[in-house]
Amino acid sequence: MDEETPLLNRRSTSSESQISNSKLFLAVFAAVLGNFNFGYSLVYSSPVLPVFQSPDADPRLRMDTKQAAWFGSIFTLGAAAGGLGAMLLNDMIGRKLSIMMSAVPSTVGYMLLGGAVDLWMLHVGRFLTGVAGGMTAASIPVYISEISHKGVRGALGSCPQITAVFGSLTLYALSLVVEWRWLAIAGEVPAVLMVVLLTFMPSSPRRLLSLGREQRAEKALRWLRGSQYDTHAELSAIQHSIRTQSKVTLSQLATPIFYRPIMISVVMRFLQQMTGITPILVYLQPIFAKSQVSLEPKYDAAIVGLVRLLSVATAASLMDKAGRKALLYTSSMLMFLSALTLTINSHTTYCPPGPAPPNLTALNYSPPLEASQPSLAGLIPLISTMVFIFGYAMGWGPITWLLMSEVLPLVARGVASGLCVTVSWLTAFMLTHAFTLLVDSYGLYVPYLGFTVVCVLCLLFNAVCIPETRSRSLEEIENYFRTGRTFTIRRSQSTGQSS
Repeated sequence: MDEETPLLNRRSTSSESQISNSKLFLAVFAAVLGNFNFGYSLVYSSPVLPVFQSPDADPRLRMDTKQAAWFGSIFTLGAAAGGLGAMLLNDMIGRKLSIMMSAVPSTVGYMLLGGAVDLWMLHVGRFLTGVAGGMTAASIPVYISEISHKGVRGALGSCPQITAVFGSLTLYALSLVVEWRWLAIAGEVPAVLMVVLLTFMPSSPRRLLSLGREQRAEKALRWLRGSQYDTHAELSAIQHSIRTQSKVTLSQLATPIFYRPIMISVVMRFLQQMTGITPILVYLQPIFAKSQVSLEPKYDAAIVGLVRLLSVATAASLMDKAGRKALLYTSSMLMFLSALTLTINSHTTYCPPGPAPPNLTALNYSPPLEASQPSLAGLIPLISTMVFIFGYAMGWGPITWLLMSEVLPLVARGVASGLCVTVSWLTAFMLTHAFTLLVDSYGLYVPYLGFTVVCVLCLLFNAVCIPETRSRSLEEIENYFRTGRTFTIRRSQSTGQSS
């Protein structure tokens, strides 16, 4: 029986040369439009909040500091709610329909934002766009991993992060020439286009096989791989994986094949947010002001967006060459060194926040600089922040999404991915609020020190707990957690365990 695996591998290798990826790329493009919308929505508050806090703002929409903080952070609460909803929808209606359903809260949310005449409309609209973001973050990586073959899964697994960054860049660019209501109207376009395109895309072959729809699964796989592709070997591997699994019970969750990949995914999403990436991006302009970086705020976000896009594109090109763990090591080291530099710099230059003008916290307010001149010392926070974001976006940003979709067992993938997204965004919400309080009380030194410690934990977690999944099929990855020692699939062993 052990000889079946080499034979299966030879058949798979010979058929890979006949794969046509054009339709697969089209399906991935249709799906990641949801991530584009997510990146666009995440930073919507960045150019909009100064308008609502200005003296010339509409009295019905004017915000004080507390209201502005809620407007900025309530998106993450919505994303957590969307992650919980995706836990149910992913297994009830499938990955593709879950992605399409996210267009409903997104469109309604932007309608409320674009037509807002009261503060509650702004907050509810922001929350609903967060719900849509949480749904797409939980569903799109899983859909992409299930329709991709292992030859391109690493690169395609980076697409959600790349398009999210590109969505943020688009928002920053449009905000230079378009007022905030039109920004909301423009936010509806990607969601509508996504629904139209996904209508013509196939469902996940794994999802169809798990429902017993073999003919539709074969048709979907042939559409994704090309008419010359021999689907037999891949369908057999997927069916074998499904046959060895059943409904998850509480007792089964205590076995390594379930709790290890779920815990790895949850802890990675937790550590990803604890690195401080969300508050750094949300409060980027106030951070630069408090760090006494002499740069026009409207250009800060564009520079950060370009750095993020460059680093994510670099990660995508190296994902299947250097491997996941090597990129995570590099990412963790860059983040650690830059966070340590920011910690030292903020500690040596720190002075108490002092009194701030009304309706402004110490994070929002920085005393005017006398005879401010660009200097090397003034560039240290800027360069360190760029390196931090570069490190995050080439490793812990995209690879966390990819590994979540690769290591989670098929039978629990929908629920577990929703759980991961929920944990991620609840952590982001709590950390964003805590960041504001810590900076008000202690300056930037304390949060930066915490981020430095978390980066060390990221290094250790990668070294001890995360497996290398480069060039491994989803079935081989599942076998690694089943056996705890090997990626090689042995049919006789698997059958014996399943019985």
